[in-house]
Amino acid sequence: MAIISKKKIPFPISPRLRTYLKEQEREKRIGITYIDLTRYESSFTLYDKYGKDSLWETVLFSSAESDQVHQGLKEVYSILTADGDVSVIEHLFVDRIDICIYGNTRPFRVRIVNRINDNFDYFYVKHADASRIYGLELEHVLSPNRINYLVYKNTLIEEHIAGIPGDQFIKYHMEGTDLNEIRLAKEFVKFNERTFVRLLGDMHSSNFVIDITPDFEETHYRIRAIDFDQQSFEGKRSVYMPQYFKQNNPIIELGIKLMTPETVIQYQREEQSLIASRIKTSRYRLKDLIDCMTIDKISKPENIKNLRQEMADYYQDPRFLECGSMGAIVKISLRMLWEKNQ
Repeated sequence: MAIISKKKIPFPISPRLRTYLKEQEREKRIGITYIDLTRYESSFTLYDKYGKDSLWETVLFSSAESDQVHQGLKEVYSILTADGDVSVIEHLFVDRIDICIYGNTRPFRVRIVNRINDNFDYFYVKHADASRIYGLELEHVLSPNRINYLVYKNTLIEEHIAGIPGDQFIKYHMEGTDLNEIRLAKEFVKFNERTFVRLLGDMHSSNFVIDITPDFEETHYRIRAIDFDQQSFEGKRSVYMPQYFKQNNPIIELGIKLMTPETVIQYQREEQSLIASRIKTSRYRLKDLIDCMTIDKISKPENIKNLRQEMADYYQDPRFLECGSMGAIVKISLRMLWEKNQ
């Protein structure tokens, strides 16, 4: 079983990481920051469609600040989605601003609505944390998914990742007659491989979504991480493997029932090969990122010491024992995958 030891502490963005973000055009000036949103006047509990506490609260601003905050958020949305073209927000309005009071960094979620057709979208405003940014970048480079986000000073803006939350999928969709069990189990194996090789932790069912794509014969599933808070922080190897979280057991049990060990190894190798291809395609960008990560502080010394020992034991590779940072451990993990696929 995977257990998160303690509440993770945030880490500031280093000058070298800031330079990387500017070079990749991830850092852009915006007119409203995370601190501005913390000045809300009141809040009330937001319930989900089943009438249960969603663990989010809707915040309200004073009449003097509301218009300015809403306009600033619409401009942020135009930068995030249309490179600052304000014409795209002409018919948009901010319908709701929520805060997750139980989240590590107390993120804000903004609901944007098109008044012409009632279509809506979300984005998130968070306190910028270096390890979370590394998680977003590694997801963008090494996974089959592209991530849209931007940073300004100590504020992080993230796009909404669409899909059915994993915990809701397990609760309401696992018993459906149209569930393609083997494809779901296969995707979980590949997801487990993606998160472990780049050390993205805490991937229990509340921290990923399942994107369902109907095909003319079958249904395809894509599991996508939505929380990058635990990128390369914890010192336990099991934290980086979704297969060890009890919340994921219903999907894990499908795999045990439907797949042989040989089949699991086949799917793992398929995903490793795809990751190796992505490394080759983005090798210069990835090198710059890992160079930043290797010298950056994004964990505690005791976590680094414990994880490098566990990784060395798991892979039977002494190179991990020489790692002095979490970034160095990720570097060896990716190098091993690359060497294996050459």
